[in-house]
Amino acid sequence: MLSWGRFRRSAPDLAAAGRSLLYRSGVGLAYLGTVRADGGPRVHPVSPLLVEEGLFALLMVSPKLEDLLRDSRFALHTFPMEAGEEAFYVTGRAVFPRDPALRRSVAAAFTAERALATPPPGFSQHVLVELLVGTCVLNRAGQYITWAAAEVPANELPGGRHRAVI
Repeated sequence: MLSWGRFRRSAPDLAAAGRSLLYRSGVGLAYLGTVRADGGPRVHPVSPLLVEEGLFALLMVSPKLEDLLRDSRFALHTFPMEAGEEAFYVTGRAVFPRDPALRRSVAAAFTAERALATPPPGFSQHVLVELLVGTCVLNRAGQYITWAAAEVPANELPGGRHRAVI
């Protein structure tokens, strides 16, 4: 699994396209898929944040966060477009950084993206989650480009094809 920064250096065109699709409305918006305790999927909208070298989310205490604490696997998919067929999809594992300076940096990005003077009520209770990239798929008008970190097993590759070695 790679930080967003390492992914960006490994696959700059895919990372740039992913950033563009995640932020096409001005703030990061995507669906986050997690694994429920019974093994089923759970999907909810989130506001991912690309800050410096990482892809982050600030999650409220919720079943979605509990899922990631129990099973760190995730899938992140951009919101559908009104027109066109572009989409970006990332899978990987979540980690929980405890660096207060990093949390302040991510929180500052959240408020700046939304032009807020202060964070919303209860924001200090949100948990910092870094989303490490294992695989991604970019869909542009029906053309699929897949990528995977070298250490991702072949059976976890989207569509079972294309491995990037880094």
